[in-house]
Amino acid sequence: MTETILHVPLASRLAQTVLDGLEVEYGRRYGTTRPGGGRGDIDRYPAGLFVPPLGDFIVFVEDGAPIAGGAFMSHDDETVEIKRVWTEPGRRRQGLARRVMEVLEREAGALGYTRAYLTTGFLQPEAVRLYLTIGYRPLFDVDADPALYKSLGFEKHIGRKAGLPGRAALRKPAASPAEAIAEVNALKAAQETRILARLSGYVDGHADAHAGRRVLA
Repeated sequence: MTETILHVPLASRLAQTVLDGLEVEYGRRYGTTRPGGGRGDIDRYPAGLFVPPLGDFIVFVEDGAPIAGGAFMSHDDETVEIKRVWTEPGRRRQGLARRVMEVLEREAGALGYTRAYLTTGFLQPEAVRLYLTIGYRPLFDVDADPALYKSLGFEKHIGRKAGLPGRAALRKPAASPAEAIAEVNALKAAQETRILARLSGYVDGHADAHAGRRVLA
């Protein structure tokens, strides 16, 4: 069996297989309780955010079939958010998710980013264990009821700042699960505004650059 790591567009068959797998997984674990919904949350961001230098989407392929994958997108000049980490169910507990994370961190570091941020759901304890094991700092009280957070955040320095401690403020648990959902939705909305503004600025900057080259020509 031959394994290959591919960088793929969001619209590609391989990337969509990863996203379809995530949709099934989220539906199995959360039903309709996941903040932002299932496929709606998966498709929240446009494809341009997952293309260098703003991001990337990688898929591990074995004999033509995707067996694992993941992505990242830029929040600002320092921080990327790791997204869409998935392993084919029959290939779990083989270290693939850890390897996906290693590749994503390496690729983001190579683009100059120095901090990785991510979130996972409160019903995914194996993901929490993975992130803690590979050096991510929890941005929540690990002794509190995870249902009072719904979305569990982590951070880790990468690239030229690898090994440095994180300093982001910890979220406090909400008073109830319903309040936790409201807090997560507000947090995601604020992040989405900043991320889409960054994409817009990048696209506009490139359009200006191309226009300038045409004028000079």
